[in-house]
Amino acid sequence: MAPNQSVIPREGFVLDAIINIVKKFALNPKYTLPLFLFMRYTRRGQDFAGDHHKLFRIVRKFLLWGLLYKLNDYWNWGARNNWIVDKSWVWDNEIALVTGGSGGIGGHVAQGLAEKGLKVVVLDVIDLTYDAPKNIYFYKCDITSTEKIAEVADEIRTAVGNPTIIVNNAGVARGKTILEGSEKDVRFTFDVNILAHFWILKQFLPHIIKNNHGHIVTVASVAAYQTAPQLVDYGATKAAAISLHEGLTLELRHTYNAKKVRTTLVTQGLTRTPLFTGFGDRSPFIFPQQHPESIAEGIIDQILSCESEHLILPKSYNILTGNRGRPAWFQTILANRSKDLMSNWSGRQVIDPNSAVDESTEGAEETVEDVSKSGVLV
Repeated sequence: MAPNQSVIPREGFVLDAIINIVKKFALNPKYTLPLFLFMRYTRRGQDFAGDHHKLFRIVRKFLLWGLLYKLNDYWNWGARNNWIVDKSWVWDNEIALVTGGSGGIGGHVAQGLAEKGLKVVVLDVIDLTYDAPKNIYFYKCDITSTEKIAEVADEIRTAVGNPTIIVNNAGVARGKTILEGSEKDVRFTFDVNILAHFWILKQFLPHIIKNNHGHIVTVASVAAYQTAPQLVDYGATKAAAISLHEGLTLELRHTYNAKKVRTTLVTQGLTRTPLFTGFGDRSPFIFPQQHPESIAEGIIDQILSCESEHLILPKSYNILTGNRGRPAWFQTILANRSKDLMSNWSGRQVIDPNSAVDESTEGAEETVEDVSKSGVLV
């Protein structure tokens, strides 16, 4: 079940605010059931309902829809969590690993989890852009290198312990067309955005499976559902991340019988990070730019809920999740709206694989002008 969030989001009165209000009040039997019972079974309520037939029918419909919504929500929880309630979480004993945690979304996730008492391990190619408490452990690591991940993993297990929570958050976007992007551009995007997920899991998943205890968070993007010109390689990696999440969930359930291990998929929309500076924003009411704090809070709340989930942030992007099953003309209308999204894009990059001295972390650092504007934050 989704974590609790403020009715009016940080982004203001946008479509998500209306969705939150409807879910919290109109579709909540806590409010509609007493009102229905009053109008149906009390003399005063019957008199009121008699004078307001339409209002009574509306209340009755919202009560029915609300009950169905709650039932659907319960079945979704059961399906995602194998009908198991896990109360074994002790936050002082948990260790969370966050890739791309030096700033942006990952930085907020790392700091938020640390505030809850967890030990947090940050892997990034840039230094921390914030003052970290003692329970945040930073390791400079090129997550595109299996050798360096293996070396750092040994250090983490020795110095901190085995992570029980993994947040695969690091990501890059090159912003080039299929023909413009070099081989290094494409390979770099896939190395960071999806292949690194595999290498991280290979190092730390065995311990989680052995103890049947842990939580894997995969940060994808709504670009996995609808890509755009100059965003094809990025969208492809995020679609792959969704497949990884789905396959990982099945393997944990059936191959390894680790049914208490939680898995959460995050498909967030446009976020206010320097990586997406200049990205088009045609429908700010329906698809508002999210603050990185909003995405991070959703991830943190979900981890603390000890439950699996698919977080779509903002909720209005639900319209894209089933778009491939809709008529071609409708798909085309939505797809065509993305044609100019990247036309003015000027997002900042931490690493340019085409200009770095070499592909090592040391060579890559020479291209960093401002570590607070990391391209490995989404």
